[in-house]
Amino acid sequence: LLGMTVQFNKNLDYQKQLKLETEKAEKSIRQSVSDIAHDLRTPLTVMKGNLQMLRMEEGLSDKGTQYVDSCMQKADEMREMADDFFQLSLLESDLEEVERKRVDVTERLLQFLATHEAVIRTKGMEPEVIFPEKSIFVLADRKLLDRMFGNLLNNVFRHAKGDRFTIRLEEREKAVITFANEADAPESLRIESLFERTYRGDKARNGNGAGLGLYIVKLLAGKQKAHVEAQLKENILEISVHLPLAK
Repeated sequence: LLGMTVQFNKNLDYQKQLKLETEKAEKSIRQSVSDIAHDLRTPLTVMKGNLQMLRMEEGLSDKGTQYVDSCMQKADEMREMADDFFQLSLLESDLEEVERKRVDVTERLLQFLATHEAVIRTKGMEPEVIFPEKSIFVLADRKLLDRMFGNLLNNVFRHAKGDRFTIRLEEREKAVITFANEADAPESLRIESLFERTYRGDKARNGNGAGLGLYIVKLLAGKQKAHVEAQLKENILEISVHLPLAK
């Protein structure tokens, strides 16, 4: 019996040590990903700037312009991927501080749309904005809200069919913010898996970025004691964030 107890304690100590080593390795990997993503952003920005200057050069042939445009697109995709991985490493490591305060989410969304109006027009898209007449106040972190809105808008840019999308704000038991657009390939969507990090849907992992946008939205919501939902209604994909109301 004594021998069994000694062996049990040894196994327990081994499991504890193994867990500590695994956590240490995971932390090291996250830090490495964060460092690499951070270091990539500056040269990619310089690359994009140089390509823009090259495009304005006189005498550049049509074929040369096509090559430059293709390189600029790929530089944008790489920059978005670096941003996604950098955000993810911060969120999963719990290094980012969250400061939940009373926020007028109606005003915050309007400011977000005003700031991104030029980008939306450049993409050739037109939003339908459905807001209540009164302001809705939530308990949230302003910075995380903006990042969540940005990821939801990027998801529309990447996967919407057509040039129209909807942003809707409602007050129910919680404040509900919905970004809705016609899905480009609704038959390929697995709604129950959209917010999973490992989701590999045909369309969800194509296009710009690392395909982590909705997973990051889920993490950002969770840090603010909110939750996310997705549903498909007659080929219209709706991504909703449910935020706690401020008293």
